[in-house]
Amino acid sequence: MKTISGIVLFCALFWSVADTAYAQQADPKQIVQNAINLMNGKSGRSDATMTIVRPKWTRTISMKTWSVGNDYNMILVTAPAQDKGQSFLKRKNEMWNWLPSVSRIIRIPPSMMGQSWMGSDFTNNDLVKRNSLVTDYTHQLAGEEVIGGYKTIKIVLTPKEDAAVIWGKVVLWIAAKEYFLLKAEYYDEDGGLVNRETQTDVRHFTDRDLPSKLTVVPVKEKGKKTVLQFDKIEFNVGLDESFFSQQHMKSLR
Repeated sequence: MKTISGIVLFCALFWSVADTAYAQQADPKQIVQNAINLMNGKSGRSDATMTIVRPKWTRTISMKTWSVGNDYNMILVTAPAQDKGQSFLKRKNEMWNWLPSVSRIIRIPPSMMGQSWMGSDFTNNDLVKRNSLVTDYTHQLAGEEVIGGYKTIKIVLTPKEDAAVIWGKVVLWIAAKEYFLLKAEYYDEDGGLVNRETQTDVRHFTDRDLPSKLTVVPVKEKGKKTVLQFDKIEFNVGLDESFFSQQHMKSLR
């Protein structure tokens, strides 16, 4: 029995050391890129509901989204009635908003990229600069943690000197084997924590497992949060760049 126990203990220690060595040798930038690729796929479409919670009110917005890689994204608001038909187009680092009530397309300028999107705790910048986490930051491994039963690799992102970003630091927790993001923290230039993001309720979508619920909490504002729930996600749906045009954003259904 002692021999068997010793073997079991040795194996446990071996795999623990091996996993730690893997985390230390892994390329943190590639891990972040893998997480973004997993979330985006080559192309995709989804149905989602965003709930904005405030101390005195709650608002729910339903939407459809389409994407190709990191550079092309379209969002159609399907509810509530006063916002229905409004759409957003992202092409690389540019973004436009179609307002059917006034039959007008508005370009969202760089000065507005840090502003709230649809009154939520997401910013316009969050929609446009998804791949910025790879290109505009340096990446450093910062250990391992278990979150929701998944072993994660903690990575600290520091903005490059010439990067046009709004965060002074970002910390990500990415599942070591599955590569999906489970937690993120966003800090201002003074090192203060601004937003904490958690991703939960892992489900199977098309050909991969992903968290289906994303919650953003502004830590200094009590009683506020935004919850994004994905009801349906389809990957590799055959879209190309031509789908993402200003003309098309007027006729989405």
